[in-house]
Amino acid sequence: MISVKVLQNLKAEMEAEERAGRKAMREGMNAAAKGLQADWRRQVEAGGLGSRLARTIRAQTFPRQPSSNAAALVWTRAPVLLDAFDRGAIIRGYEGTYLAIPTEAAGQRGLGRKRITPRGWEQRTGMELRFVYRRGATDLLVADNTRINTRGRAVLNRRKVRKDGIQTGSQTVPIFIMLPQVQLKKRLDLGPAADRWAARIPGLVVSNWPRT
Repeated sequence: MISVKVLQNLKAEMEAEERAGRKAMREGMNAAAKGLQADWRRQVEAGGLGSRLARTIRAQTFPRQPSSNAAALVWTRAPVLLDAFDRGAIIRGYEGTYLAIPTEAAGQRGLGRKRITPRGWEQRTGMELRFVYRRGATDLLVADNTRINTRGRAVLNRRKVRKDGIQTGSQTVPIFIMLPQVQLKKRLDLGPAADRWAARIPGLVVSNWPRT
């Protein structure tokens, strides 16, 4: 069966269809951007990298008004970190130095709630770290004359010294594990996700086009 629709005002109908097309293009691009953003955020959280890193992934569609030239951008405020976990990168110490990996006894934060470093740990605790070279094993930064508190952290041992000169409960505790490099496990697969959402754009545009 052939149906015929008589257009009373061809120019008005064409302008309405053009407006619908501009709106559909922008809505389709926006849906793809939001979909990719959600996909990447799920990957980050599923990879055990935390919601804070996931929230660094942002999406925006340009321009704000309907447009046949609409475009979308999905990006992260932590590109180096996400790229490292996307590639499974090897992280090396700067100019041949060690990477200091904190143990549980070090805690997670230094002064001012900054990420813990050997210098930050010394400033926070008032104790000095000592480098221990171990042939055939991982080198360490340790703290002497310490004890482990109820939170599992190394603190200065202030207990009294016995008559024989031994300080009760005093320990030498590994604070940082020193490594020349670390191989990060690949936890993300961002590129294929971007390709999948790019391929869906035509369908998303069509689905947002009003039926007339």
